[in-house]
Amino acid sequence: RFTRAVSSCPVCSPYRASLLTGRRALTHGVFINDVPLGNDAVSIAQAFNGAGYATAYIGKWHVDGSGSRSAFIPRERRQGFQFWKALECTHDYNRSAYYGDEDVKLFWEGYDAIAQTREAQRYIRERDRARPFALFLSWGPPHDPYQTAPPEHRARVDAEKLVLRPNVPPGAAAAARRNLAGYYAHCAALDSCLGDLLATLQECGIANDTVVVFTSDHGDMLGDHHLWRKAYAYEGAARIPMLVRWPASVAAPRGQVLAQPVELRDLLPTFLDAAG
Repeated sequence: RFTRAVSSCPVCSPYRASLLTGRRALTHGVFINDVPLGNDAVSIAQAFNGAGYATAYIGKWHVDGSGSRSAFIPRERRQGFQFWKALECTHDYNRSAYYGDEDVKLFWEGYDAIAQTREAQRYIRERDRARPFALFLSWGPPHDPYQTAPPEHRARVDAEKLVLRPNVPPGAAAAARRNLAGYYAHCAALDSCLGDLLATLQECGIANDTVVVFTSDHGDMLGDHHLWRKAYAYEGAARIPMLVRWPASVAAPRGQVLAQPVELRDLLPTFLDAAG
């Protein structure tokens, strides 16, 4: 568990472009949202493809920048991913569209993170067992709107009992509690999804052979300094979760909590090296 993982450009598209290319925003050119990522870098998918891996992407993409967040993304703009069920961007989590290989808009059933997780589970179960795989599951939540998580998860959080950070001023407290309750409800839904995904790795007998990484493209201010959402050089927006579960073959102590600062660009070279 990395307690000081940061998004050095805490906005959706710049982070995602850095994850895919291992480059800084000022090198890959995507330093604001809705700017297209070019094809001049060797992407993480292309590197894994070259090593014989099957590569898959499910969920939110947000590096196409074609002018429409709901447009079909052709194969040549997918940075090498072979299996594809994705959309550029939506925050309508309960009526969320996606495309496969055809220019036909489809919709996830219900809350999209749950449906996307089910698709990732299906992919893992039905994949070609002769090939290793690299699967990216990209959820939209807990990004706002905050009050759209499944009702059973919203019911778990009492906004009035939440303890706010001391940098939330009194004038922002009521909105912060309301938004934070919804944010935590989304997080609870994702926790459940991740548990299901890990159970599928166990069920398929590959839990000890699979690197699992859980992280995010940015944080959320949620009222800190009376600010909201992202794109600020404050910890609320810039600090992100990063959890890594190594396979059994990696001789690393378990249960480590690491305070060294790490950021997005570290992932691509680290995990390509881990995969040999």
